[in-house]
Amino acid sequence: MLELYSLISGSSGNCTLITDGRTNLLLDCGTSGKRAFLALAALGVTPDMIDALLVTHEHSDHTKGIGVIARKLKIPVYATAGTHINMDIGEIKDEQRIAVTPDSQFEIGSIAVCPFSIPHDAADPCGYCFENNETRVGVATDIGHMSDELLSKISGCKSIILESNHDVDMLRYGEYPYPLKQRILSDIGHLSNEMASYTALELVKSGTEHIMLGHLSDKNNLPEIAMMETFNRLSDNGVDVGKDVTLQVANRFEITRFNQ
Repeated sequence: MLELYSLISGSSGNCTLITDGRTNLLLDCGTSGKRAFLALAALGVTPDMIDALLVTHEHSDHTKGIGVIARKLKIPVYATAGTHINMDIGEIKDEQRIAVTPDSQFEIGSIAVCPFSIPHDAADPCGYCFENNETRVGVATDIGHMSDELLSKISGCKSIILESNHDVDMLRYGEYPYPLKQRILSDIGHLSNEMASYTALELVKSGTEHIMLGHLSDKNNLPEIAMMETFNRLSDNGVDVGKDVTLQVANRFEITRFNQ
């Protein structure tokens, strides 16, 4: 079985393990290498079992520990060319830097990796879906808006980590300076609870069975607000949450397993 584990998730850091028991991939690492290794150890994954690092974009809440882990484990780092150029991870060997192209599938061990472009204020950001012979899973965060094209890239995932970054009213009336509010609300900012709920509904229609809401803002959201927005949207449209689909929120600082 192909599984996702959220090691940390939120505006202060993001890191996800993708594993089928044979190949182990780490998507982003917005925390220290030490902390990531401790989280992996709790799942029975030792550092030498990690086959590769993948990066969505260059922002520090996704890249803080990438360089340390890459140098320590001597494993490849997969990212778009723009992300490689712009992320600050220190020196790693040229052969460790592998450029990925959105919509060009490739394989790492027993897992097929499917990168796709996302609308975010970064150099060349992308999300990822992962497949093996049994299933398809995905991670879709740091998304300014959801389009039909983007939805088509993540449709059909059995399990997905979906961004539900902010409550629009909390953001608008909160403490952030106006330019930052505008950036988050823009088409290249972050996905709101409301838009996440609409996306979740479309995903369920495409066959998604497990949804984990992630990358919540620590200032402009609450887990119960994000959960209720999507729960209500699904329920109001005839989806039996708990039966037709499981729904949960990723913990900001702790490992979150899918309810399956």
